[in-house]
Amino acid sequence: MSKKDLKKYLRSLEKDRLEEQILELYDKFDNVRTFYNFVFDPKEDKLIGEAKFRISKEYFPQKHRKAKARRSVAQNQIRHFLQLGVDPNLIADVMLFNIEIAQTFSSDKHNITEAFSKSMFRSFEQAVNYIHQNELTSEFINRIYKIKDEAEEQKWPNLYQFEKLTGQFD
Repeated sequence: MSKKDLKKYLRSLEKDRLEEQILELYDKFDNVRTFYNFVFDPKEDKLIGEAKFRISKEYFPQKHRKAKARRSVAQNQIRHFLQLGVDPNLIADVMLFNIEIAQTFSSDKHNITEAFSKSMFRSFEQAVNYIHQNELTSEFINRIYKIKDEAEEQKWPNLYQFEKLTGQFD
């Protein structure tokens, strides 16, 4: 069904029937429930706190397990925030937090894998582009440089990529 057809169908419904359908969607689909809960009671700070906790658990598990260090956990959180329309400042904060916590994790390791550093660069590139697109550079430039400096200190194999990307701010 196209969006045009959907609009036509929705216009044809009486208000009571439309309300019933929305309530059915709310009951059946978690995404709809999440959307409406966010729209009417955003609690962005709570969502951000929960996301940061989940991300940090990937690198520093609480129950003596081995760290999984999966980039996908943070990416799923970020994608979810983008869908909900969370404040861009908060999304940028989570994007950078993900890289910062990964660097904290890797600071104890003397031989990080190339795949890990490539993955973190992709996250860094995504964050820098998002920050630039949302005109937030002045608010996050110090953290961006700090991430690049930490990659240099840890002697990441792809440091030149971090330097090249941050070079646009010089």
